Amino acid sequence: MLHFNRCQHLKKITQKCFSRIHVKTDKHAHRFLSRTFALAELRKSWYSTHSLVGDKNIILMGPPGAGKTTVGRIIGHKLGCCVIDVDDDILEKTWNMSVSEKLQDVGNEQFLEEEGKAVLNFSASGSVISLTGSNPMHDASMWHLKKNGIIVYLDVPLIDIIHRLKLMKIGRIVGQNSGTSMKDLLKFRRQYYKKWYDARVVCESGASPEEVADKVLNAIKRYQDVDSETFISTRHVWPKDCEQKVSAKFFSEAVIEGLASDGGLFVPAKEFPKLSCGEWKSLVGATYIERAQIMLERCIHPADIPAARLGEMIETAYGENFACSKIAPVRHLSGNQFILELFHGPTGSFKDLSLQLMPHIFAHCIPSSCNYMILVATSGDTGSAVLNGFSHLNENDKQRIAVVTFFPENGVSDFQKAQIISSQRENGWAVGVESDFDFCQTAIKRIFNDSDYTGFLTVEYGTILSSANSINWGRLLPQVVYHASAYLDLVSQGFISFGSPVDVCVPTGNFGNILAAVYAKMMGIPIRKFICASNQNRVLTDFIKTGHYDLRERKLAQTFSPSIDILKSSNLERHLYLMANKDGQLMTKLFYQLENQHHFQLEKVLVEKLQQDFVADWCSEGECLAAINSTYNSSGYILDPHTAVAKVVADRVQDKTCPVIISSTAHYSKFAPAIMQALKIKEINETSSSQLYLLGSYNALPPLHEALLERTKQQEKMEYQVCAADVNILKNHVEKLIQNQFM
Repeated sequence: MLHFNRCQHLKKITQKCFSRIHVKTDKHAHRFLSRTFALAELRKSWYSTHSLVGDKNIILMGPPGAGKTTVGRIIGHKLGCCVIDVDDDILEKTWNMSVSEKLQDVGNEQFLEEEGKAVLNFSASGSVISLTGSNPMHDASMWHLKKNGIIVYLDVPLIDIIHRLKLMKIGRIVGQNSGTSMKDLLKFRRQYYKKWYDARVVCESGASPEEVADKVLNAIKRYQDVDSETFISTRHVWPKDCEQKVSAKFFSEAVIEGLASDGGLFVPAKEFPKLSCGEWKSLVGATYIERAQIMLERCIHPADIPAARLGEMIETAYGENFACSKIAPVRHLSGNQFILELFHGPTGSFKDLSLQLMPHIFAHCIPSSCNYMILVATSGDTGSAVLNGFSHLNENDKQRIAVVTFFPENGVSDFQKAQIISSQRENGWAVGVESDFDFCQTAIKRIFNDSDYTGFLTVEYGTILSSANSINWGRLLPQVVYHASAYLDLVSQGFISFGSPVDVCVPTGNFGNILAAVYAKMMGIPIRKFICASNQNRVLTDFIKTGHYDLRERKLAQTFSPSIDILKSSNLERHLYLMANKDGQLMTKLFYQLENQHHFQLEKVLVEKLQQDFVADWCSEGECLAAINSTYNSSGYILDPHTAVAKVVADRVQDKTCPVIISSTAHYSKFAPAIMQALKIKEINETSSSQLYLLGSYNALPPLHEALLERTKQQEKMEYQVCAADVNILKNHVEKLIQNQFM
């Protein structure tokens, strides 16, 4: 019934949307409705075939030595159901010999075939089945098992597995040839386990079989309860009557819609998922991709994105597109300061860490036959990152998803503007706006909230609007990973032990990057203080110090760090909502005041609560350039202007009693004129390419960003549109682009 309710909820949302915009009986409206209902039926089918009810099996999968048999017996005892061990109850009874004898008799390849055939001839229901370590290497038999069960992967630390196998005196497993170490073979097998599981249980080092069995049952319960993980608006008012239904969205709906209909931002209705200390410790030696998958699996219900599909997306996003295999490495700068390098992606900024993944998430969540236009406001780095990210979708997805990015025509660096314009592709365009970022961001929100306009686009063109700014939950969520990964890297490198606190210092204007660090703490990373670093546009610093968010008489200044030249911080609303104990009525009041009176004041108790975790300060232009110069002279490392802002603030406010991780949000190559001015290099009027080659001759760290260097070599200048700061004009641009792309 839960699964049917979720399906019905999707239909009701669509019907409500169309009743609101008075759907005409034209072909586009009918086409959109039929597509949406088809999606709902598809989800209903998914639920009915994946629910663990009645005759379904619990199937335990993992490497040899993972404890599948023991855990299976415990679960069987708890549930009062039959327990089947594939080795003992199927293979040996079928072959009339031991598994080891069979392996020795027929060899690796033939063994896998005969093992698979034996499983194909077996059927069971309502049982706990413990697989062999090699079962997942045979596709046909796994599909056979998967049809009638939920596969739970027991993810045991490799070092524990090797230790157990030694105690069990197992010297050889299927697939192991002479010269292949047990460690290498177990690593090789992981690709098969990742392919099949429905739910993963991270088995902490030293965990008892009883503890693992309880985690398996909890994982199954979560898998069954597809309606348990929902999202609500920050402006949602909780009903006084507990019987009254809460208007909630599923993850996929929050990603598709981007902005809540009441103008608020989507946040989890319940607490953020938390990993245990032991689970975090098991990730210390993991890769960035492995950390991302385990963290995001906890945050995204498999009814929205199945674990195997999510893993494919993550591997695609962070595979060949990043210049550094560590994706987001941490480098020791000096003393207690560490640099988190977030610029190794294709466009050289931290936005790549989310925008290489978010487009794949978005494409998976939307109906397969609907068209979507993504509207994006950029203060510099988001524009090129979002255009690049959505250009990597497959051809079918690019036919139904397009992007338009609005940037302040005179409010980004020359390199950033050239990068945004040159990132245009067949499904992505850049539009310069004769205003600042705040106007671009506010204009997009007004467009989303104009139901007449969005309804017209849906009816007339069969196209729905969405966002890829950090107001979209699907864009913000991947950023949580790199803050957690940075901490784990410090543990891995021996600078701290797990549990020791760190501070993080983030140059921020829209509050998304630093909010992601807050969420990392909520997941269990021991972050002590969040240090907010501002440039001359120090509205966030002033707010954290006083509780007064005041835009009156404040004009946006253009600085060397344009990506944080922002006065209206969208993601701040999400944090205030958390601090105010999910008081949506207060959020509505505060941000109505900000929109209409251009300021609001927090109550004293909330200011004190904010200051328990946050400290803030700002950096002048002179201090920014001086920090770039002094850091290079002392360590040979070149900071980009945004990172320099953070370094100045960290030097000033951090007490040096614990490490501080400074987020380096962009590569200095994007701001060559400012860097050359800071380093007192005279040849400032050279071309972008020659400027970068000149900086490269200094042999500084980090080295030149190859993808950015290649961009400077592009001779062809691409055309782009420029429009006045008028929301209606922006609407006209959007409509024309939709006509060109989808009609």
